[in-house]
Amino acid sequence: MSDVVLHGGLILLILSLAVMTVVTRDTFAAITAFVVYGMLLGLAWVALGSIDVALTEAALGSGITGALLLRAAVCLRDKEAAAEVRRPGRAAHRVSGLVCAAIAAGLAAMVLMLPDPAPSLAPAVMESLPATQVKNPVTGVLLAFRAWDTFLETVVLVLALVAVWGMTPDALWGGRPGELRQHAHDGPLVFLARVLPPVGVMLGIYLFWIGADEPGGKFQGGTILAAMWMLTLLAGLTDAPPVSRRWLRAAMVAGPATFLLAGLSGVVFASGLFAYPPGFAKPVILLIEAASTVSIGVTLCLLAIGPPSRPANR
Repeated sequence: MSDVVLHGGLILLILSLAVMTVVTRDTFAAITAFVVYGMLLGLAWVALGSIDVALTEAALGSGITGALLLRAAVCLRDKEAAAEVRRPGRAAHRVSGLVCAAIAAGLAAMVLMLPDPAPSLAPAVMESLPATQVKNPVTGVLLAFRAWDTFLETVVLVLALVAVWGMTPDALWGGRPGELRQHAHDGPLVFLARVLPPVGVMLGIYLFWIGADEPGGKFQGGTILAAMWMLTLLAGLTDAPPVSRRWLRAAMVAGPATFLLAGLSGVVFASGLFAYPPGFAKPVILLIEAASTVSIGVTLCLLAIGPPSRPANR
């Protein structure tokens, strides 16, 4: 009975925040509601036993996405205040509401019409999992059974960052992204920026390392590394490096490049593209995860702080 009450309350909170995110006219209130909505979705995935999905939702769906939305809101705030914003009328609201309601009803009908038990590839995955030498089925699926999709996901992050850098003025190309923040010697933010990063870096490495056998992985670990870097930038303890630095660009592409080389090596040493040599699957997967963790951490942080806005010498 207590589980029913808790789960029912969680569902009501998620639905309420979803409605608030769509209905509210205040940008920051909508973003705040979205971030809390993402955290509650993480709790919902925990209740369903999907720890990997819960970690990803909390880190990417709520954390980094919320930070990107907040930065976008700050950048647009002055422009919105200066320009006369034309808001859609009631007819547009009603049409969009009806379309969203129809989509939601269709998805609900599809779920309710599934046979019992629902079709699943889980038995086939668990049967083939020993060949990957990893114990976490999520990692096995992402790095072996659908490795091509996962590789493209890492490439998309880099392409998104390239698109953000494409908005850089010509005079500032190769400069430093973000604002120059003065270093303060005290204050809660500076204190946290000095205490949390060592713990956060160890936690990010730990999540990457255990991802092969337990819930965790490169996306969760890389997101925590990005958050720790952003914290030191916000506190003024470090400054963003110029985007022209070769080591920075190498870190960005390390994950996709390693993933691609591992996939191409499968053509020579295994049965085909993105196949792993027998007996060496786990070391190759760990190598891909390690390089991808670094790339994801660097790319997400650079995405959050935006395009270069000042010269490299400032």
